[in-house]
Amino acid sequence: MIHEILAVGPLACNCSILADEQARRATVVDPGEDVDKILEVLARHKLTIEQIVITHAHIDHVGGAVRLKRLSNAPIFMNQLDLPLLKMMDMQAAWLGVPTPEVSAPDVDARDGLGLKIAEEGADILHTPGHTEGSICIHLPNSRLLLAGDTLFAGSIGRTDLPGGDMRKILRSLRERLLVLPDSTRVVPGHGVSTNIGVERETNPFLTSR
Repeated sequence: MIHEILAVGPLACNCSILADEQARRATVVDPGEDVDKILEVLARHKLTIEQIVITHAHIDHVGGAVRLKRLSNAPIFMNQLDLPLLKMMDMQAAWLGVPTPEVSAPDVDARDGLGLKIAEEGADILHTPGHTEGSICIHLPNSRLLLAGDTLFAGSIGRTDLPGGDMRKILRSLRERLLVLPDSTRVVPGHGVSTNIGVERETNPFLTSR
């Protein structure tokens, strides 16, 4: 499987590009910005975008999705519970001091349990509210891979002090949806370095102290 991770935008959001080496159909996760950089990777691997998946509707994760859709005609998947965050995109842009990107409602509701095909293998949408109400993680069980958005980080968890955040909900999501995965599951967070479930279970202070 092709899996490239690009740090895009001023907050260095981890944008994942995943594709099967034979089919060359790509899934782009969290194209927050730097669409030209994403297109360069797609061209280098000769990939066609099949779908765009957003883990949550913060500007640094969703900001480039509409432009990428226009260029590829690929559908956008996002959990509908984050629609209120799309409606306050101008406020989000003001927080960062950046221009407001064009956004639109998703083509498909990335609801809990929705099955996707990513890089020619099955993937499951896990609804993990807490960082935002509509936050999701994407689990590829065959590859033992979790794209965690801003729910889980190496040594930390997503902040809950922004609109839609809830500490109790994120801790429940972590305990009931993520810590039940195999310890060897690789975790690619929304920012920063990768980790795995076993390491976070044993060392993450937000998880070991509760």
